[in-house]
Amino acid sequence: MVPWLLDLLVCPTCAHQPALALTEAEERDGEIVAGTLSCPDCRQSWPIRGGIPRFVAADQDYCDNFGFQWKHWKAVQIDRLSGHDLSERRFMTDSGWAPDWIKDRLILDCGCGAGRFTDVVAQKGGRVVACDLSQAIESCHETTRVHEGRVACIQASLFELPLRRESFDGLFCMGVIQHTPDPAAVMRALPAFLAPGGALAYNFYEADFWPKLQPLKYALRLLTPHLSTSATLKLSETLVRLLFPLSHALSGIPKIRLINHVLPICATHDPRLDREQQFVWTLLDTFDWYGPRYENRQKHRDVGYLLRAGGLDVVECRPGIVNARKAQP
Repeated sequence: MVPWLLDLLVCPTCAHQPALALTEAEERDGEIVAGTLSCPDCRQSWPIRGGIPRFVAADQDYCDNFGFQWKHWKAVQIDRLSGHDLSERRFMTDSGWAPDWIKDRLILDCGCGAGRFTDVVAQKGGRVVACDLSQAIESCHETTRVHEGRVACIQASLFELPLRRESFDGLFCMGVIQHTPDPAAVMRALPAFLAPGGALAYNFYEADFWPKLQPLKYALRLLTPHLSTSATLKLSETLVRLLFPLSHALSGIPKIRLINHVLPICATHDPRLDREQQFVWTLLDTFDWYGPRYENRQKHRDVGYLLRAGGLDVVECRPGIVNARKAQP
């Protein structure tokens, strides 16, 4: 844990958000690697293990599949580690944030996974608090260690973030909202952590016609959320080995390649990736289809309305993307 994170940590359950006390701290190379955080009011305590404050009880982690996923494929979507710029391109397009704006800002990554977008923000000079409910936070801690104290990782629920409100210049929640049990509650709660004038970026699965074109995927999803992680991985590997050659061949044929959307794999054929990388991304994204317990799609207009009702100024609202600003007082 980087020392500056302590100034942002508060009790997630006490209404007036008392600061947390740090005891039994062990430091190594400028990082707090172990210790205990405790609330002086309600007396709850939380451990720091492996340099990560842990605010999640075992029964709160409804997404252990993501913990496995981002440990197994932790480097695949990190541009710096895999020789591409796909994550940077997606982040800058979806957030609408200018690189110069990011520099020296304090940013909250809500559902960081292996640190795909945390890494992008840190490389552009931002300080990031990266949060994840699952054990994926350990992969994020590892992949972003290179950023010399600009990234702080916490394991916590988006429904009970142990962070001081109105502290962040920006926050983003990308590819996560649809996998929570109550997306509306998450989207309403997160703006409280923005400072006045702060920027917010959400992306999510749009509630549109695509699911109607994917009957095989959704037939399998009647079963897969109830499978073990290992069984879901075996199913995903089998489907991808069988269908990737077909999807790869179709991807080069205009119009005909639309058939790929019907296949029960999440085919990725970006020309900036070589064939082997495309195979790995397809396997990763197919596992990402079938592993989650929840897939709750949203209509972008409803998300925009929700944020406006919460007092935010919506600056962009399109399928799968809503970006907003918190009003100045």
